[in-house]
Amino acid sequence: MVETIASPLTSRFNYQRLDLKRCVPAFLSSHKILFTFLWIAAFASVFLWQRNAVRGGFVAFWFGPVRPIPKLRPVAFNLTDFGAVGDGITLNTEAFERAVSAISKLARRGGGQLNVPRGKWLTAPFNLTSHMTLFLAEDAVILGIQDEKYWPLMPPLPSYGYGREHPGPRYGSLIHGQNLRDIVITGHNGTIDGQGQTWWKKYRQKLLNHTRGPLVQIMWSSDIVIMNITLRNSPFWTLHPYDCKNVTIRNVTILAPIFEAPNTDGIDPDSCEDMVIEDCYISVGDDAIAIKSGWDQYGIAYGRPSTNILIRNLVVRSMVSAGISIGSEMSGGVSSVTVENLLVWSSRRAVRIKTAPGRGAYVRNITYRNLTFDDVRVGIVIKTDYNEHPDEGYDPKAVPTLQDIRFSGIHGQGVRVPVRMHGSEEIPIRNVTFQDMSVGLTYKKKHIFQCAFVQGRVIGTIFPAPCENLDRYDEQGKLVKLSVSQNITDIDYDF
Repeated sequence: MVETIASPLTSRFNYQRLDLKRCVPAFLSSHKILFTFLWIAAFASVFLWQRNAVRGGFVAFWFGPVRPIPKLRPVAFNLTDFGAVGDGITLNTEAFERAVSAISKLARRGGGQLNVPRGKWLTAPFNLTSHMTLFLAEDAVILGIQDEKYWPLMPPLPSYGYGREHPGPRYGSLIHGQNLRDIVITGHNGTIDGQGQTWWKKYRQKLLNHTRGPLVQIMWSSDIVIMNITLRNSPFWTLHPYDCKNVTIRNVTILAPIFEAPNTDGIDPDSCEDMVIEDCYISVGDDAIAIKSGWDQYGIAYGRPSTNILIRNLVVRSMVSAGISIGSEMSGGVSSVTVENLLVWSSRRAVRIKTAPGRGAYVRNITYRNLTFDDVRVGIVIKTDYNEHPDEGYDPKAVPTLQDIRFSGIHGQGVRVPVRMHGSEEIPIRNVTFQDMSVGLTYKKKHIFQCAFVQGRVIGTIFPAPCENLDRYDEQGKLVKLSVSQNITDIDYDF
């Protein structure tokens, strides 16, 4: 029999193995530690697998499966068919232009669809054509080039007299169209990014000689659908339908920094008719929505109102201006507007009507219902001295009329001043109605429902208590108290 003598190395190995056997049961006895260990191991395995897949060319696994693009027109093209490169560096303007030109020849066949696939597609401004669908795939980003020399100059809008910020020509929009019919901009929530940071900085430094351009502007057109996309960082107004009919904007996200992104309005319907804006989220550096119709004598002469507009199911934020505004450029008139199911959060103002002597025209038949204010400084604002004019040629005797404005179902919390309606002797506010209002306050000063030169009524009980300018009716519509002081002024801008 041969005796086996263990070497020092073997003895040490056996000792470590026995020590490991003792440690393993103790380690596994804690289910929390075991779960954590398995989770980390699984995460690490997936991470390494994905990294290797990407290096091996399987990029789709890293980003998730490619969502198929539906064919919404008889003929569909991919942007890459025209030589585009989605690296965020290559300028793809010519590719967009060639694609649009190809679609323009398909009108008799029902038009064409341009698919923008995943990637970052840098471009200068380009025009759309009739009977066209622009489809942005998931993770597709159209980037606006930041150098203004690539942005064409256009004549000023006829209802504004000249460029909104400077006399003379204005910069065009990144995506533009005029005198078109049957336009669709949609996708799997792809993004159009104006890269407005350079524009905002130059504007503040007064280095621009022309009015900045919008991100998307469609003019003198009809049958427009914009849905399921994200718009962000516009140089100026974000989405500007001008003198258009039959417009639907649905499920659109619009973003810009809430500070230091000047005039980045979300949606500006301008002299538009028959329009629906619904199911959108907007957080920008100016008004989330501003309904317009021209500026002073130029808007009066152009004479195109904004009318029959429905805004519903929105969440909006504006720390600089207001959630939903009408005006101040409303010289063609604004009527038959309904705003319903709206949440305004962390904003300076919730809803606002703004105008001034010189505007002329009217704001009438406006309905607000089911509004919620959350952390808003001023809830409802009507302002009649917004004295900003295109030039000295305006007529100060051209005063607008404000009438037939209804508020119902107004609720919220954290509101400093719920109502501030500032009419004047030359521009009184007529036939305003409040019903079903209860707003939680952050300020206990007496005059927080502020009125001046206002005529109207309150139906039922509302909170806070209304101003003395308004007649009181019970829930059945029976007169309880008639106001004898419609011209009383208790406006206080100090809080």
